[in-house]
Amino acid sequence: MGGGGATEASTAPPYSLPPSLFMPEDILFCVDIGPESGRQMRVSGPKGNALTRIDAIKQALLLFAHAKLTMSMDHRFAFSYLGSSFSMVKEFTNNIKSVAEVIRTLAAPDELSEGVDITKLFEVANCEGKKSGAQGRLFRVVLIYCRSSVWPRYKWPVKQKTFTMDVVYLHDKPGPDNCPQLVYDALGDAAEQVSEYESYIFETGQGLTRTLFRHICILMAHPIQRCAQDDIDVPKPIVKRVLPGGGDGTMGEERAVISNFFKH
Repeated sequence: MGGGGATEASTAPPYSLPPSLFMPEDILFCVDIGPESGRQMRVSGPKGNALTRIDAIKQALLLFAHAKLTMSMDHRFAFSYLGSSFSMVKEFTNNIKSVAEVIRTLAAPDELSEGVDITKLFEVANCEGKKSGAQGRLFRVVLIYCRSSVWPRYKWPVKQKTFTMDVVYLHDKPGPDNCPQLVYDALGDAAEQVSEYESYIFETGQGLTRTLFRHICILMAHPIQRCAQDDIDVPKPIVKRVLPGGGDGTMGEERAVISNFFKH
């Protein structure tokens, strides 16, 4: 196009992405099923039933998978969980029916779990990451962690980076028996140590399902195409609407999403 000089410079975008080949993702979800994953959220499920963290996590994962496969059917997902140790649940697939079945049958909270070692998670991710890389794919771990006073242990070579890890941390408020800040710092250090590309870590102690959804939506961003986490300015805040009868529009929307998830 014609023109140039000062006009082009003044309208240049503040951020540009160098051209590169698209790399489909292999995403391994690892869900914490320790005792605290059974804590209740602040929003009830359909018919007023109590909604736990594990319920909300399942819903968020299903929404993530649907949205990601809508963008590209070349993405694939696998599932695992953390009790007192790491266990695989399902190998990689892009079949949404299979994904939905696995998500709905993820293990219930393990009341016996206390400590947790994620070295095995890293070992599996390292092995699978090499396989994905050889196929021109990018490997990512999404760890959803729920313990407020127990941080994960691991042993890992500092220079070995064959995958990227994101973290969503659901925790209780700080108290005499809880130290979520120390756990958050440990999770952040782990993600930084193993991640090949830009990794994100989000936390919430509010017990709000919509906050979990917001974090999961941001994690749909491809690691190679991401800005730094400190530069994220989406999603934009939505002004709360007052519904007829004085209800809170945002809470109504949240209950509607939960209800639709359990219907399907």
